Amino acid sequence: MHTSSVESPPRPEHRTAARSAGVLSLCSLLLLTLVAARWDPLMSADRGVSTTTHRWAVEESAVTQACRILTDWVWDPWTMRLLCAVVVVWLAVRLAARWTAVWLALAVTLGSLVQQGLKTAVDRPRPVWPDPVDSAHYSAFPSGHAMTATVVCGLLLWLLHRHEVGRAVWCAAVAVAVVSVAGVGLTRVWLGVHWPSDVVGGWLLGALVVALAVWTHEHRHPRAREDGAAS
Repeated sequence: MHTSSVESPPRPEHRTAARSAGVLSLCSLLLLTLVAARWDPLMSADRGVSTTTHRWAVEESAVTQACRILTDWVWDPWTMRLLCAVVVVWLAVRLAARWTAVWLALAVTLGSLVQQGLKTAVDRPRPVWPDPVDSAHYSAFPSGHAMTATVVCGLLLWLLHRHEVGRAVWCAAVAVAVVSVAGVGLTRVWLGVHWPSDVVGGWLLGALVVALAVWTHEHRHPRAREDGAAS
């Protein structure tokens, strides 16, 4: 049975995840600092984009209704968490990959805790409109919809890549993930319940959680160890 050596060099995925986590940490920290400091150029850009998209949302009621359905049902954080829960059960029962199942559940939970903690700490007000087309509660930064979609889609894509699914399945999964992550962010701005920087912050922080989770998985449970255990 093959086992990985403690002295073995870091694997490519391990190094990539570590580098990605470093870059994403810096970007997330920079944006968090600018939002918390209410940096005027960023606040002005947020107001400009949001004012324009809100005007469109009021004028295009059919598009707005479609956005509400997508954001409240298809890409809602609880929908994403339910999808993740199904995968957790599938990993534990069908693939007997209990460690990976626990890892996935903990990673998504960590993302939710980070999201709620930052909302409380930053306490950024949401946009307020005289003619709102939708409503949302609690603080604005980061966008929970954008962050949850990024975490769940990113982790599930990595698992598909790790299990070497066929090219057709992989391409379809990437397309669905990209549309979901980008789409949910755009709907939140279109509906006037988030500033653009809230969504960007959700994307960055979600990607950071994914990178840290992948690094942890590769560090604690490398592919070589799994292959050796199966032989």
